[in-house]
Amino acid sequence: MAAYILRRLLLMVPTILGIMFISFVVVQFAPGGPIERIIAEIQGTAVSATARIGGGGGDFSQSANLSGGDASMGGKYRGAQGLDPEFIKQLEKQFGFDKPWHERFGKMIWDYSRFHFGTSYFRDVSVLELVKEKLPVSISLGLWTTLITYLVSIPLGIRKAVQDGSRFDVWTSAVIIIGYAIPGFLFAVFLIVLFAGGSFFNVFPLRGLVSDNWSDLGFFARIFDYLWHIILPVTALTIGAFATTTLLTKNSFLDEIKKQYVMTARAKGLSERQVIYGHVFRNAMLIVIAGFPGAFIGAFFTGSLLIETIFSLDGLGLLSFESIVNRDYPVVFATVYIFGLISLVITLISDLTYTWVDPRIDFETREV
Repeated sequence: MAAYILRRLLLMVPTILGIMFISFVVVQFAPGGPIERIIAEIQGTAVSATARIGGGGGDFSQSANLSGGDASMGGKYRGAQGLDPEFIKQLEKQFGFDKPWHERFGKMIWDYSRFHFGTSYFRDVSVLELVKEKLPVSISLGLWTTLITYLVSIPLGIRKAVQDGSRFDVWTSAVIIIGYAIPGFLFAVFLIVLFAGGSFFNVFPLRGLVSDNWSDLGFFARIFDYLWHIILPVTALTIGAFATTTLLTKNSFLDEIKKQYVMTARAKGLSERQVIYGHVFRNAMLIVIAGFPGAFIGAFFTGSLLIETIFSLDGLGLLSFESIVNRDYPVVFATVYIFGLISLVITLISDLTYTWVDPRIDFETREV
């Protein structure tokens, strides 16, 4: 097992390099860039991604991390007419765009390998501090969504498999499919209108992860306040997440129940519970575990973007979106790098969980 883990860790290096290289190349061809954004700010024509960034157009004289590229490098910048060419050259030097692309990419990889992510172009804050500031929101949404989804979907999927074709199976399938068809952001708006001071009830807070006076509360009051704030956004995120895991669990158990070893176990006089949880469960759960990394990463990052925006939760999803729109390349590349590493590590943990669920699996005898 140690050799397998070492091989997987070594393979992470070319994988993350490939992710960063593709992202870097795409940026080279994307229209606009931080220099054009500064020109637009000077001329009063800049438009921010959201209202949050409106005041963050900020301090353009700060030193910049050499981790980006500008699609218009080597040519004229749109809207630069009337500006001193020397001023444009100073901006290029400040942001590092006066150097060839391979030098910028090499320095970015060298810095990132030591977890030096530089400073945001437009916020005058280190990228690492920005990520640490937004991380609690994304962790809260991702962990609670994944935990609730699996705690509900796995037992429900098992019961649906055991009672396949029954009235319970039919109506629960209808409910989860309807939930899957409802867009999460639309359900979030519905929850706000219904429970957060819209046209009906005012039970839950509309914005934030905790109250403004959270630090002044007692221990249990803090826990209650935190849970009070996340109920609506987590509900909006989980409403469509049950279908995939539930149906995957059900189908996996149905496939195993039809196999010969299950018939043999029943012939020996074992109870249905002993057959399901003593023999079928271990084999059927393998495919469910395989889907865990994707579910977690989706809930942790990409799945929460609209929910964070609707509930005014300043997390990593919203940070990434705003950084892409505003061409804040140090933040863009740093989040891609961090997300990629986390995804690779979780995938490895998922593979190792296979051996915990079923010790018969031996990765040592397989080629990576």
